[in-house]
Amino acid sequence: MALKGLKVIEFVGLAPGPFCGMLLADFGATVTRIDKTPANSLDVLQAGKRSIAFDLKKPEAVEIVRSMCHQSDVVIEPFRPGVMEKLGLGPSDVMTENPRLIYARLTGFGQYGSHALRAGHDINYLAVSGVLSMFGRKFERPTPPTNFAADFAGGGLLCAFGILVAVLERHHSGKGQIIDHAMVDGAAYAASWLFRSRKLPIWGKPRGENVLDTGAHFYDTFQTKDGKFMSIGAIEPQFYRKLLEGLDLPLDISQYGDDLKNRHLLEAIFLTKTQAEWSQIFENEDACVFPVLEIDEAHQYPHNRERNVFLERNQAGEDEIIPAPAPKLSRTPARSGTLVPARDEFQLAEEILGEVGLTSEDVKKLYEKEVVLFTTRPKL
Repeated sequence: MALKGLKVIEFVGLAPGPFCGMLLADFGATVTRIDKTPANSLDVLQAGKRSIAFDLKKPEAVEIVRSMCHQSDVVIEPFRPGVMEKLGLGPSDVMTENPRLIYARLTGFGQYGSHALRAGHDINYLAVSGVLSMFGRKFERPTPPTNFAADFAGGGLLCAFGILVAVLERHHSGKGQIIDHAMVDGAAYAASWLFRSRKLPIWGKPRGENVLDTGAHFYDTFQTKDGKFMSIGAIEPQFYRKLLEGLDLPLDISQYGDDLKNRHLLEAIFLTKTQAEWSQIFENEDACVFPVLEIDEAHQYPHNRERNVFLERNQAGEDEIIPAPAPKLSRTPARSGTLVPARDEFQLAEEILGEVGLTSEDVKKLYEKEVVLFTTRPKL
């Protein structure tokens, strides 16, 4: 796998940090998650990672984690500025002994700036970045696209990119570095095209009046007879012509004519057939018309099955469908992990702590002193 041999320490946090670690793990990195509590049911992105819990209020726990950092390539930490320094695990504490370490700090507002110490969530980071103002229909309030844009696209994904850039640079310099990645920064950067295209005809009007934000009838969704939806992206004239043909409409309808009139026309027509019927009509036509699939049916879509876009697996005794890693590499493909490993917590702790020179007896003593935490009492 592409990242085999890369050793990553991930301090447990909310969505963006675990996603960043998951990306690295899926492509072959060994990711060890440092938890505060032994049972963390909120992290659904932990598959493929090792996990161990410490009471970081205890100096002995801090010393062990510091030793782990000294033998690692990457640290991912999601806390507000100053938290890691108070623990004795900040960059100056661990990079002195390991100057090759890449220390990734993934936060909402970054390590400096007037908001650096303030709490926030995806919707806030998206709002401050200016991106949230672009989502939503005309005359409606800005609509947050769940927590996708800041937490994941602008957060975890770009942080993983920054880590890999730093790893590549380290091959030349032999030195690590600190990555200060804020989700406000990332959300804005991920939306670079939106900012830079405002002078183009396709963009630049108020929210909900542009081609790509539901301001055009040929780039929107329409309800079908069975209460489902079809998506239309017929921007180019040749695609719009195919759209009219599929809907059995006159070909002289002006694409940029009376948008409201054309919208009402399409709304009425799409309500005459089911989603399956419309999908069949446009199946072999380049009209940029496709069904809006529900999250629990996307894995059954023929194209998605042909490309293995989703994986079916059993997790903790329950079947689930998850997206497969992307992109697809020809020689060293990624592999979505499962819960690691199928061993008890004590055995896993032995493996992890053995890498920093601790023995089974050491692990037992650490457990008894509540330095290392387990969900259930191990059989010692």
